[in-house]
Amino acid sequence: MDHTFWLERWQKADIGFHQATAHDLLERHWPSLAVNKGAQIHVPLCGKSLDMVWLAEHGHTIIGTELAAVAVDQFFAERSRTPAAVKSSGFTVKRAGPYEIWCGDHLRLDPEVTRRIGGVFDRAALVAMPRVMQKDYAEKLASLTPTGVPVLLVTLDYDPSEMDGPPFPIPPQRVEELFGHNFRITLLEQRDGLSTSQNLKKRGVSRLNEAAWKLVRR
Repeated sequence: MDHTFWLERWQKADIGFHQATAHDLLERHWPSLAVNKGAQIHVPLCGKSLDMVWLAEHGHTIIGTELAAVAVDQFFAERSRTPAAVKSSGFTVKRAGPYEIWCGDHLRLDPEVTRRIGGVFDRAALVAMPRVMQKDYAEKLASLTPTGVPVLLVTLDYDPSEMDGPPFPIPPQRVEELFGHNFRITLLEQRDGLSTSQNLKKRGVSRLNEAAWKLVRR
């Protein structure tokens, strides 16, 4: 899966993954991470997610990464903000208010950008990666996350014979395979996610396990 796939999805507004509200697992489990108010939060592959708005409303500043410039532009336009833009290390960086979004290839982000973060929220990044890219993503997340910093990770798991991703299935054992050597892992919640995912139900999924994980960088 290359960059063109995601850029075309945004250009065509084929963004069924975008949610009209902040994720309820973020609202429910973020407090358990005990991230300091005012801390910078990294949101990888952020799109125009309202999760960033929720985090900002709870006192945080945001460092997002996103491939599609149209997503970044829509995010700021929908907040009625005109961001300042600069070029840095192959990225276009747009900043306004509590938001700073680096537009470019997430896997090329310099760890210096996130060295002061106090937390990470990943709802849509890992599940957007096909299996062959998941290890690279997990290693990159480790390199971007300072020691002791927590990550709230949301995963989905379903029978891959029923649907081609994205989103891609991440069974519990895969979380351990990808992150166990760099993070301490705690399962916070798992639930039936099919009742709230009409999009995946229409695509043929008959079982959907949604899970929230706390990862803490070793």
